[in-house]
Formats: sequence, C-alpha cells, structure tokens
Amino acid sequence: MATRRKSTPRTSADDAGAEPLGRRSARLRLRAAWMYYVEEMTQSAIAEALGIGRVTVVRLLADARALHEVKISLGRHASDLLGLEMTLQKTFGLREAVVAPVSSHNADPMPAIGAATGHYITDFLKPNMRIGVGWGRTLLNTLSFIDDAPVPGLAVVSLLGGISAVRRYNPAEFAWRFSQLFNADCYLIAAPALVDSIETKRALIERCGLGSVFQMSDALDAVLLSVGEMSRNSTSFVFDYFTENDRTTLIEKGAVGDVLYNFYDESGEIVDHPINSRAMSASIEQLRRTPNRILTSGGNFKVEAVLGAIRLLQPTTLITDEVTAEAILNRVGVEVPSSGISSEI
Repeated sequence: MATRRKSTPRTSADDAGAEPLGRRSARLRLRAAWMYYVEEMTQSAIAEALGIGRVTVVRLLADARALHEVKISLGRHASDLLGLEMTLQKTFGLREAVVAPVSSHNADPMPAIGAATGHYITDFLKPNMRIGVGWGRTLLNTLSFIDDAPVPGLAVVSLLGGISAVRRYNPAEFAWRFSQLFNADCYLIAAPALVDSIETKRALIERCGLGSVFQMSDALDAVLLSVGEMSRNSTSFVFDYFTENDRTTLIEKGAVGDVLYNFYDESGEIVDHPINSRAMSASIEQLRRTPNRILTSGGNFKVEAVLGAIRLLQPTTLITDEVTAEAILNRVGVEVPSSGISSEI
C-alpha cells in the first residue's frame, strides 16, 4: 500500500492557484480525507486521483482537521461506499467488491481504480502463487500503487499475445513490469495478440512451442483482468489493433466489450464473430475455472462492458469506482441512493 508522507505547506506559485476555503466542496474535502486517512494514499496520488493540485490537497486535509469532521463525516461516506460494495456482492454473487471514491461524475476514474487495485493486489499476492494478467490502461495505472517487494515463488503469466509495435499499452509490457515489482518469474505468449486464422493459431500452439504457456492458464491461482469497450477511444481501436470495419461488424453482432480480445454482449455471451477464434489468448473457460478472478474497470463509457464482463467471467472480486458501481446496479434494476457527488469540482 502506498505510504503516507507528511508535507509542510509551501509558499509558492502553486499556492496562488489554490481555491479559497469557501469555494471548496465539502464532499471533495471528505474524499481527500478518506483517501489519505483510510486508503493511506500519498498526497500526490490524491491530487492525481481528484484532478487537483497537491497544495490544494494539503489545504483540504488541514480544513478537515480544523472543522473536526474527519471522524464523523468520513465515517458516513465510508459507510456509503461499504453499502455499494455489499449491494454489488449480493447482486452479482461476488466474494468481494471494492468501490473507489471519485471527486465528480465527470472525473476520470482510472487513477482511483488504479490506486484501489494496486492496494488490493499488494495485499492479495502470496508466495508460490501463479497469477495470469491481462493488459490495458486500467491495469497499467495500478503499477505505481503496488508495493515493489519480492514475493517468493510468484509466477506471472501473460494471458494474451503481444503487439508488434512498441507502444505503452502492450500485453507483454504490462506483464513484464508487473512481474518485476515482485521479482517474479514471467511467462509471455511469444506471438501476436491476433493472428490471421484459427489454423495459424493452432499451428503456433501445437508446433511452435507455445503449448506449455497456454497450459499454464489451466493451473492459475488468480487472474487480474480489465475490460475494453467498443468506442473509437478504446485502446485497441485508437492504436489500430482492429479496423473500423471490425468494430462496426462486432457492434452489429451485439458486442459491448472484450476481455483478452474475446468479444461479448451485455448478457455475457461471446458474440459470433471470427475475431474471437483468432485471438492468441487464454480461453474464457480457463479464466472461469481460475479460483480467484479479479476484474477491475470503470467509467461511464464502460458500464455495459463491465456488466457484460461480470456476467461472462463471474468474477470473485470486482474493483470499480462509485459512479460506475451505481450505474451498473441501476442498469439491472437495483436502486441505490445517489452519492450526491457533483458533476464538476
């Protein structure tokens, strides 16, 4: 878990842009306090998660202490989050749900989800575990929130082939960096993430030495996965891993998202499209058989994708943000009290 560092407020140009006390939202102040005192996030991490300056975070924390509201008001908000977590667990049969607070409905939830996931994984991993990992921006955001301490005997298995272009969001890159944090062995699928045919896929697995890596997916203790959505802003489409025709035909088939290039609809069924058979990835059946299935994703553009992935994978743990949690529950007809967060800071 990220450690807290005490900071002394500085007088600098950074202070000039800080909002005065009367204009700062009480809920923003409580969120900053919750992240600092409960999640033990650093002030820099809080600033990134809430989209504000670090000096503003310092002042928010000071205000919370001065107003004697940390214990009482913070407890109420923590209770709101706990209520969402319990409702998610009951609705979807989860073993555990982790709901991260965000500053507003319009805020990018990725830093908050990354922090929550990083803290969770740090506590979850144990010696001699074998964990399979996916890829994408959400998972990449977890790396800076994971304690880099060796875990004896840990093995990290990439569940998807690589991307030929050298880019930040690459399945092999994430698995390698993740394994380095724990001084763990790392096993990669030395093949493209997507091949031209099912025949090529079979040949690579059966005759090119990849069978052993794919077999490792049958004996995993846990998987850590995120979901991709179908918008043009999705990592896979932004970097041209798929064509616009692929995207259009997938949507026509009902696709709302993908897990490891396995495209599915909102009901959690794999859509009938040839791309699914060409992905060099662990199968959905292998993922479902894994005893600990950790799904982490969020954002108002991913509600359908996350809901479909929950139905597809039946995760044991879901990590998301509070806005997405509310939207998912509302979509399946479960009413939850509004968090009351504003649409802007």
